[in-house]
Amino acid sequence: MSTLFAPAPTDNLLPYDGIVNDLGRLITDDKALYQQLLAELPWQSDKVTLFGKTHITTRQIVWMGDTPSASTQALSYTYSGHTRPIEPWHPAVFHVKHMIEQQLQPLKICTQFNSCLLNYYPSGEEGMGYHADDEPELGHQPIIASLSLGATRKFVFKHKKTQDKVELYLESGQLVVMRGDTQQYWKHSITKTKKVDTGRISLTFRHMLNHP
Repeated sequence: MSTLFAPAPTDNLLPYDGIVNDLGRLITDDKALYQQLLAELPWQSDKVTLFGKTHITTRQIVWMGDTPSASTQALSYTYSGHTRPIEPWHPAVFHVKHMIEQQLQPLKICTQFNSCLLNYYPSGEEGMGYHADDEPELGHQPIIASLSLGATRKFVFKHKKTQDKVELYLESGQLVVMRGDTQQYWKHSITKTKKVDTGRISLTFRHMLNHP
């Protein structure tokens, strides 16, 4: 999607069947935050099981969020046939979480995220295939706030029925929010490219329902 003018935060980037808001560049010290998270988080290669075969990805992940206490249970998250163990909030990520929640208030989006899936793509040769964040734990019409750090990468939405596509380039510090029926009707992906030789970190904040 290309335009002469930047979209307003209230503009919907999708033509139908969902809502995606581009809130622009939220983080100004994005380079420092990128380096901090890259150095301090316990990154692990992701595991993806397709057609009975398990693949170890070059892309690395961290599943982070509220940790269990005497009155709460652990936030489990299962996708691609594997359950991810949760790490406690890193202070910098927790700070970003609060910043995003405050940014969503003018859009009348009242939510408190209790978890975040972080993905590290070492270069453009690592990507993410088409998928929807529609796991049962996310509930109906989940709100997913996705923050990008590092290299600019192409982000593509594809409608599940019509195959229509919406493309945008996510820059470092940029925040995109997916909500409404987006996950029900659209899939999204990070496309691979040999033109990018630097890394990118995505932080996707969400609210898991298996949290008493």
